[in-house]
Amino acid sequence: MTKLTLGTHPFLLGFEQLERLVEHTAKTGNEGYPPYNIEQTSTDSYRITLAVAGFRDDDLGITVEDRQLVVRGRQHDDGTERVFLHRGIAARQFQRSFVLADSVEVTGASMDHGLLHIDLRRSAPETVVRRIEISKETES
Repeated sequence: MTKLTLGTHPFLLGFEQLERLVEHTAKTGNEGYPPYNIEQTSTDSYRITLAVAGFRDDDLGITVEDRQLVVRGRQHDDGTERVFLHRGIAARQFQRSFVLADSVEVTGASMDHGLLHIDLRRSAPETVVRRIEISKETES
């Protein structure tokens, strides 16, 4: 008996990339930093909020790479010599990725009190009906 995977199921033609995407997402290390929320703000829009206290706008980068929203953070040393008796605030770089559906676009980003907000909108798919003509085979 042959095991059918998502990409090889006969009713799902052309979805091989979806299987690779699921595998890639499962393999990415999800260390939990920075913490984030995803909320639905309306029927067709979303907001991702990341807690990035201590990061400035210049320390953060947001890109969309191959349908993946990638947020990177890297704090720059301010050059002053400081002696910490206890250091509990993380000062490390991070990368957080979110997979976007084809119909989801990033509409903007903003910072507010140490929270990075990224707004997304899902466009309604266009219904296309196309009639396919059946050609007659000619006998040779």
